[in-house]
Amino acid sequence: MHYVDHAATTPMRPSVWRSMEPFVAETFGNSSGSHTISRKAKNALEDARERAAAVLGARPLEIVFTGGGTEADNLAVKGAALAEGRRGGVVTTLIEHEAVLESAAFLESIGCPITRIAVDGFGIVDPDAIAGAVDADTAVVSVMAANNETGVIEPVADVVEAVRSVRPDVVVHTDAVQAFASVDLDVGELGVDLLAIAGHKFGGPKGVGLLYVKTGTPLEAVLHGGGQELGRRSGTHNVMGAVGLATAMEETASDRASFRDRVADERDDFEARLAALHGDAAPTVGSVPRLVQHAHVRIPGVRNETLLVRLDGAGVAASAASACQSGAATVSHVLESMGYTPDEARECMRFSFGWTTEPGEGRLVADIVAAEVKALR
Repeated sequence: MHYVDHAATTPMRPSVWRSMEPFVAETFGNSSGSHTISRKAKNALEDARERAAAVLGARPLEIVFTGGGTEADNLAVKGAALAEGRRGGVVTTLIEHEAVLESAAFLESIGCPITRIAVDGFGIVDPDAIAGAVDADTAVVSVMAANNETGVIEPVADVVEAVRSVRPDVVVHTDAVQAFASVDLDVGELGVDLLAIAGHKFGGPKGVGLLYVKTGTPLEAVLHGGGQELGRRSGTHNVMGAVGLATAMEETASDRASFRDRVADERDDFEARLAALHGDAAPTVGSVPRLVQHAHVRIPGVRNETLLVRLDGAGVAASAASACQSGAATVSHVLESMGYTPDEARECMRFSFGWTTEPGEGRLVADIVAAEVKALR
C-alpha cells in the first residue's frame, strides 16, 4: 500500500516507541504522587517537558501537555476568551480546523462576539484584515500556521505584528498541528502567545499534544479536576505519551532539512507526472507558500469519493479533505472559502507525503492515479 495520507496521521517512528516502552509497565506511576514510583514518572514527565520546550524555543513551564491537537486548540480559544472572568471576542479565519471553528461557535452561543475573516482564492488570509477586525471586545485571535487540507502556509508572524499594532494585549494563537512536520517553529520568532501541536502528525503517538502558553498569557482552564499542569489542564498525566511526543519532536526537528528536500522532490515528481498524464489535473493553490508534503489537486470531471474508492483498491491511501470531515455530507469549508463551487470542491484530492515516503513513490502514485482517472473517464 502506498500511504499518501500523512496529513491525516503518520506511522509512529521506531525511536518513539522505544522511548515509550519503559512506561507501559515498568515506570507506570502517577506523576502526581509522592512515593518513589511516582517520582520516577514525574521526573520523566518533566524531562519530556524540557525537551519539548527546547524544540520550540520556549520555557518548560510554558508547555501544557494535552490529549491532542483538538484539546490544545479548545484550551487556547476558549481559555483565552473566557480568562479573567470575561467573555471576550474571537477573530479567526474561515479556513481553520474544526477544533478552532467549533470552539468559536460554542463561545458565540454563550454571547462572545466572533468574527470570521475570509481568505483569497489561494487560501491566504490578509493580516491587515485580521487586525482590522480587532476591537475593544476582542480577547483572542486564532490563525493557523498551515492549512491541513491545502497545505498553504499562513503569514502568522505578520498577523501577530498587525494585531499588536492595534491591540498589544490581544492573545494570538496559532494551530501549528499540520505545520510542525516540515516548518521550523520558534515561538519567539513567531511572536505568538499560544501554539498547538499534536504528536501523531509527525511520527509521534496518537492522543497526546501540547499547547505552548507564553508566560503571563491569561488562560481559563477547560478541563477541571485535580489542577495538574499548574491548574491549566486537569487530569492524570499521560507520561508515556509525553515522552513519546518529546522524542518525536526532537527527531522531527533534527531531520527537517533533509525531510523537506526529500519529500518536496517526491511531491513535485507526483504533481509533474500527474500533469503530464492528465493536463487538466493541477494544484489548487498555485505557487503560493505551502507545506512541502502536501499535494492538493483538482481533477475536473472526477468525483473524489469515487476516485478514493478505486485508489484504495489499487493500493493507494489518500483523502479528499480533512480526516475530521470524512463521511461528512457537506463539502470542504476550506475550498468553499476559497471560492470553489460544491461540484468543483468534490473534484479535489489531498495527497500528503511523509517520513515513510520512499524514493520514487511520487511517480508511482501518480501513475496509479492517472490509470484510475482514465478508467473513470
